[in-house]
Amino acid sequence: MPNPIKLDIMSDPICPWCYIGKAHLDRALGAHPDHPFVIEWHPFQLNPDMPREGMGRRAYLEAKFGGKEGAVRAYAPVVEQAEQAGLKIDFEGMQRTPNTMDAHRLIHWAGIEGRQTAAVSSLFRAYFVEARDIGDHDVLADIADGIGMDAAVVRRLLASDADRDDIAARDAHSRKMGINSVPTFIVDGKHAVPGAQPPELWTKVIEDLTTQAN
Repeated sequence: MPNPIKLDIMSDPICPWCYIGKAHLDRALGAHPDHPFVIEWHPFQLNPDMPREGMGRRAYLEAKFGGKEGAVRAYAPVVEQAEQAGLKIDFEGMQRTPNTMDAHRLIHWAGIEGRQTAAVSSLFRAYFVEARDIGDHDVLADIADGIGMDAAVVRRLLASDADRDDIAARDAHSRKMGINSVPTFIVDGKHAVPGAQPPELWTKVIEDLTTQAN
């Protein structure tokens, strides 16, 4: 087995390209169970200026895309790529666009317990498949419970400002590094791979890394 190689992923749980990009990566990792990657997820808010309570989906689409028709045009390639990846996205069911700061805090706490990728997967499913408001503390506590975390502890942490400044600083650090879109994958602290890359690219990266290690 090759030596472990860090794969840092900048992502936001409401980013559809991040959802698709994870599915592509998962497919390649599943086909190469001896892959060298040790994965860590990092916070990057698509909408850092979103009100803390989030906003209605319709108002969000009006502000960002000029309304539903503009959103449909913008999301058309997302829907196509999601279908090709075998993913469901319930855009019609979404009622609110959340501020994702608290979701990022949950991912951080899950990482401390070794459950970070499970948290990310559950947040994607809750938002894109189940159209739940992942800015809501009850939803986040339920997600935490579903991956084996202590929901009561998570609820208490969410009610506080615990780690909020740390998450904001890490987000700002990524932007200072020149990252301005997500997903962005950084291989071995050196090579940036932007966007929802197909499984074939990840397969080639894994094979190249394995060859170099031998």
